[in-house]
Amino acid sequence: MNTTPMPDSLTASRPPLLRLLVLLTLGAVTIALWYLTSYLLRDMGQVRWYPESQGCQLSAGPCMAELGDQRQLTLDLGVRGEIRALQRMPLEVSLQGVKAERVMVDFVGRDMDMGLHRYPLSLEADGRYRGEAQIPICTETVMPWRARVVIETADGKLGSGFDFEVRGGGP
Repeated sequence: MNTTPMPDSLTASRPPLLRLLVLLTLGAVTIALWYLTSYLLRDMGQVRWYPESQGCQLSAGPCMAELGDQRQLTLDLGVRGEIRALQRMPLEVSLQGVKAERVMVDFVGRDMDMGLHRYPLSLEADGRYRGEAQIPICTETVMPWRARVVIETADGKLGSGFDFEVRGGGP
C-alpha cells in the first residue's frame, strides 16, 4: 500500500483572495451584461428625435411635438394635477401625418437610472394609440422623469420626449 502523502496543492482549498477575485470578476461581468442588454433594448440611437413644445406640462394636459413635414404627435398621460408614484395612468398618443407600425412610451429617470419602463400602445378604432402605465416608486420625494414616445414607421423611428415630475416616492 502506498502511503505517500498527497501534495498540499491538491488538498488545500483555494486561497480566500482568489475566491474574492473570482467573485468580483463575475460581478463585473454581470453588470456589464446588464448594461449592454439595457442599452440594446432601448435602441434609442436609431431614433430621429424632435423637441417637444416649450412650456408644456404633462400634469396639466396633453403635450405636443412637431415631427417636421406637417407631422406631429401628442402625448396625454390622462392625469390632471399631481402625478404620483405607482398611480395607474391611461396613456394616449395621437399622430398626425405619420403612419405608425408601432408606438411605445418609455419612462426614464432624468437624474437617476431607474431601469427600462417601456409601455407598448395599441391602435384603437378612433386612430389613437392607447395603453396603461405606472411610474415605479423611488427614494426621492420628487423625482424628475422623461416620457419618451417612440414611433416605428416604414422609414425608421421618430420620437420626442416630455419632462414631468412624480411625487410620493420618498419620505
